[in-house]
Amino acid sequence: MPSPATPADSSAARWRFPRHPRSVGRARRRLRHELATGRIATEVLETAELLVSELVTNAVQHARVPPGREIEVRYELSDACLRVEVADASDEQPEQCVVADDNDERGRGPLLVDTLAAKWGVSPRNIIGKFVWFELPL
Repeated sequence: MPSPATPADSSAARWRFPRHPRSVGRARRRLRHELATGRIATEVLETAELLVSELVTNAVQHARVPPGREIEVRYELSDACLRVEVADASDEQPEQCVVADDNDERGRGPLLVDTLAAKWGVSPRNIIGKFVWFELPL
């Protein structure tokens, strides 16, 4: 994933997690720990936690990659927005279901991201795989 220079009015961090279900909660807690110091509004933080959980869950459940590959979570906070990226080594694109049935247990993650984020997308990594990102205005 590209590592742009960080302007003086922003902060950023990145973490790597194993492709394991426990990593979902760990990613959410790391993001909350970094941003819970009053740097962003509570509702933005809660939305970011929910969306990072969805993206990491998708990477854990759906990325078809060799054993040992990790998931990378990165955030960048500026005066205007919070951008979060979740990278994995799979080229497989997330699938968004148009309408989820009440009995559907899967397929709502990208729909949730589309509904709650100001912007989101999927970009190829410079190496293998992709990163899925979202932005929330502050």
